[in-house]
Amino acid sequence: MNRVELQSVDPPPGGSVMSVNGAVEPADLGFTLVHEHVMSTFGADPARYPSYDTDRLLKQVLPYLAKLKKLGCQTLVDCTAAYFGRHPELLRRISQESGLHILTNTGYYGAANDRYVPPHAYHETAEQIAGRWTREWCESIDGTGIFPGFIKTAVDGGPLSEIDRKLLIAAAITHLQTGLTIHTHTGDNIEAAHSIMSILLAEGVSPQAWIWVHASNVTDVQPLLHAAGKGAWISLDGVCEEHAQSILGLAQVLKEHGYLDQVLLSHDGDAYSGEGDFRPFDYLFTGFIPQLKTNGFSDTEIHQITVQNPRRAFTVKIRKYMR
Repeated sequence: MNRVELQSVDPPPGGSVMSVNGAVEPADLGFTLVHEHVMSTFGADPARYPSYDTDRLLKQVLPYLAKLKKLGCQTLVDCTAAYFGRHPELLRRISQESGLHILTNTGYYGAANDRYVPPHAYHETAEQIAGRWTREWCESIDGTGIFPGFIKTAVDGGPLSEIDRKLLIAAAITHLQTGLTIHTHTGDNIEAAHSIMSILLAEGVSPQAWIWVHASNVTDVQPLLHAAGKGAWISLDGVCEEHAQSILGLAQVLKEHGYLDQVLLSHDGDAYSGEGDFRPFDYLFTGFIPQLKTNGFSDTEIHQITVQNPRRAFTVKIRKYMR
C-alpha cells in the first residue's frame, strides 16, 4: 500500500525532545519519569475531548508536582492517550505553572479489551491511521499548537489481535515519518513482545525505537535480555514499595549483562484519575534510589538510568532497521 502523503518534520540537528511547550534540548530534560499520568479518565467512557473539573484538578495536581520538583524531578512523560483522558492544553498549563517539562503523545491505547480504540480505527488501514498520527506531529494536536513527544500504543494479553497488529504497524509507519519513539503497554505478554519486534523489523524500524512498557511485570528476565539484545528499551515502570525488590533484581541482572544503558524507571502513577484514584509517583526518589545505592549502583549509574537514558529514548530520531 502507498504510504500517506505527508511531509515529515525534520528534528533540529542532533535531535530534540518535543514537550507540550515545544522542542527541548535533550540535555535540558534532567531527571525524567518516563511513564506517569498527570491525569486520566481511565475507567470512564472513551471521549476524544475529556471533561475535567479543572479547578479541582489543578488544586490536587499542582502541589504534588511542586513536591516532585523539590525531590529533583524535571520532566514527566505523560502516557494518557487519546480517548482516555489526553488533554494537551491542560498539560501545557500544568507544565507552565509547575515548571516541569511534560511530554504528551499521539497513538491509541489498545489494551483494556480495546475499550479506548476509536471506531474509525477498525475500518481504516494502518496507513490511514498513521496519517492521523503523523498529522498531529506535522500540524499539532487538534490545532492546539501542541505536538506529541512519542507514540502511545498498548496490547492486551495473549496473541496480538487484528486491531493491535494494525495499530502497531501504524506506529511503525508513524515512526518512520516522524522519528517519534514507540511506547507500548506490553507487560508480561512475552509473545506479544516478540511479535511487536517482528512487526517493527518487517516495517524497517529498529527495535531501538521501541519501549517495552511494564517490562517489570515479567518474572523471567531472559525475554528482557533478548529484547535488550535487539536494542529495545526496557521500562521498569511499576516502582513502588511493594514491587521494589523484584524491580531491583531485574535492574541488577540487566546491569550484569551490560544493558543498563537501555533501562528506564518510573511508577505508572496517576495524580488525578477519572475513578478518583491517586497513585503516587515519588517513591523512586524517597525509597527506590536509596535501595539502588545500597545494592551497589553508583551515582553515575543512577544518573544514567534516570537522566541519560530518558533523553536518548525520547529524542526525536528516525531509527531504521538496516537489513
